[in-house]
Amino acid sequence: MAYNDAMGRLTWHDLAYLTPELTLLIAAIVLALLDLVLPSKVSRMYIGWLALAGLLTSLGFVISFMLEAGGSSLSGVGSAEAGPLIRLLGDSYRIDGYANLLKVVMLSAASLIVLMSLGTVRNDSEIPDKGELYTLLLPAVLGAMIMASSGDLITIFVGMELLGLSTYVLVGMRKNNGPGTGAEAGFKYVVIGGISSAFILFGMSYLYGVTGSTNLGLIGMRLPEAIAQYNSLVYVGIFFLLGGLAIKIAAAPFHAWAPDVYQGASIPVAAFLAVVSKAAALAVLFRIFYNTVLRDTEVFTGQGASLGTDAFLALKVLAAAAMIVGTTAALRQHNIKRLLALSGVANAGYLLVPIGIGVAGFHSSNMSEWLFYFIAYALMNIGAFAVLAVVGKAAGHEEMSGFAGLYYRAPWTAAGMLVLVLSLAGLPVTGGFFGKLFILLGAAQMRDYWLVAIMLATTVISYYFYFSIIRQMFMRSAEGGSDIRIPAATGLVIWICVAATAVLGVTPGPVLEWINSNFNLSVDLFIGGFR
Repeated sequence: MAYNDAMGRLTWHDLAYLTPELTLLIAAIVLALLDLVLPSKVSRMYIGWLALAGLLTSLGFVISFMLEAGGSSLSGVGSAEAGPLIRLLGDSYRIDGYANLLKVVMLSAASLIVLMSLGTVRNDSEIPDKGELYTLLLPAVLGAMIMASSGDLITIFVGMELLGLSTYVLVGMRKNNGPGTGAEAGFKYVVIGGISSAFILFGMSYLYGVTGSTNLGLIGMRLPEAIAQYNSLVYVGIFFLLGGLAIKIAAAPFHAWAPDVYQGASIPVAAFLAVVSKAAALAVLFRIFYNTVLRDTEVFTGQGASLGTDAFLALKVLAAAAMIVGTTAALRQHNIKRLLALSGVANAGYLLVPIGIGVAGFHSSNMSEWLFYFIAYALMNIGAFAVLAVVGKAAGHEEMSGFAGLYYRAPWTAAGMLVLVLSLAGLPVTGGFFGKLFILLGAAQMRDYWLVAIMLATTVISYYFYFSIIRQMFMRSAEGGSDIRIPAATGLVIWICVAATAVLGVTPGPVLEWINSNFNLSVDLFIGGFR
């Protein structure tokens, strides 16, 4: 393991470990200045390409760290060995396998979103400040990366606010005159984001008050004593944190903002909220819960424990509510953006299941189940938003009727969308099918059969609205609208997502092996170990 200065100060040598984050920071500053000095007649699409180059450079640094580390093939709870672990700023910032895996997913997703936007935003009159779109995306991704690497409540909040402030502006950037305007969506998102941040900060303050530390490892170690002395205060802290993060990931019943915000935001921004922002909040939830309340569960204490049992039960109830509410609310949706937002609510429930079921001696593959499905979720959502961008442009609206007769107007695009919709529905042979299957088997292994039943029921119910899209594409004739013109960049994103979704559905093994070889549950998530 590598440590920084003994006093927790950052040294010049430590900056080498922060090259992925520094790359995005420098790129954001340079592009903001470039946007200011360039003449108005110069296309801001150049800034988009430079932003994409910055994201790919940062991704290259993360991958090089992973290759240098070599990974660890151990993933069990009791593993004593681990790959290289970098601790910075007194263990408040960690370069570990968990963070690196999430950064690869976040940066790859952000790169696909930027590439998609380069083909669709160029002639979009509803986004007048195209340069600002790309300069604000970079600090938003940086905030998500900070959240993934944080081992301290303070750095988590700093990353969360950097992500939040950037996305508040991005959502309100769209200047449209139809229902769900960008200004309205931006206002709603600011208010809801402020409430969620207040909940999270309030919960953090209670955890700090009862443990005397903001470091997740120290909080976990001191939690048993805190529970004995301040049981009610610990409950308040944990459940306020859970409520605030549930708002961030749009899990029911904290989801009402998502359809309105997605509808009002531009398609690249809506895709970013659906994938990168959700990944960052889930990453924080995973790390906090497995460093704190998991230590108070029966598998580690050897006896019945109240806080851990109640907290993980709350997570499972939240997952069930998200699956049920998201699926049923989507049944009557005809706007594709709102449908994808509610589909994201249901998928937030699926993604909460591996976190909520906890670990036991016979089941410790939560991370691989969770991350595999999130990769599939990211691909099928970004691909679906990319198809919506070109279809909505041709139809002049974002309603489901815009997909009518798509097979006859753009057969290859319709075939690609078919693969993405089948993956969203969880049908073989797609990445979404194996992702849901692995989560379902994990829940069954932990004997949470009621969650298995809800997963199966909501998946079957979701076929109705997913198949409605297929019915429009293949069984309806085209009604009006212009020809489907697919920009090269957007088309490339669509087929990358389609191909990767199909590959995950045929050979999931390499991705699972990649996750397990770079992740060690006992070292990456259990900060400070167990005492």
